[in-house]
Amino acid sequence: MIQQDKDYTVYIGLGSNEDDPATQLQRAIDTLRNTSGIEIDQCSSFYKSAPVGYSEQADFINAVCRLRTRLTPEGILAILMRIEQQQRRTRNGTQGGPRTLDLDILLYEDQAINLPALTIPHPRMHQRAFVLYPLAELDPVLRIPGKPPLDELLAACSEQRIERIK
Repeated sequence: MIQQDKDYTVYIGLGSNEDDPATQLQRAIDTLRNTSGIEIDQCSSFYKSAPVGYSEQADFINAVCRLRTRLTPEGILAILMRIEQQQRRTRNGTQGGPRTLDLDILLYEDQAINLPALTIPHPRMHQRAFVLYPLAELDPVLRIPGKPPLDELLAACSEQRIERIK
């Protein structure tokens, strides 16, 4: 995992709807906190939200964490995938289906990255209340590159069911 010459601010989305979701998120946060090269600056509250897309499943618990790191986006992705595997994440091909843990890089500073395995900013984050509410809790004036302000994005998601729980 290549180290870069400066610290970068990175936002990570966390979600789970299986096997005690709040515990899954807390375990992932604890693992990130103990990972060399990553410093957790702040994590949002936990939010309970309705599933998007594939609706025949349990509600999700979601959060966002702001990190400081010198790791490359690819290095962070490798760490996130390892944490998902440690927490028994299985990829069965169902987009948006149930999972023990989902970790996504939402933003890496203001960089735009388009690789086969990684797109930053996350391509659908601006449409999802379960990302926008915790993101706005951490930084209400944050701008997603190429998108309107967070308050406008939140207004566009007002029909999505979401509840702050912790």
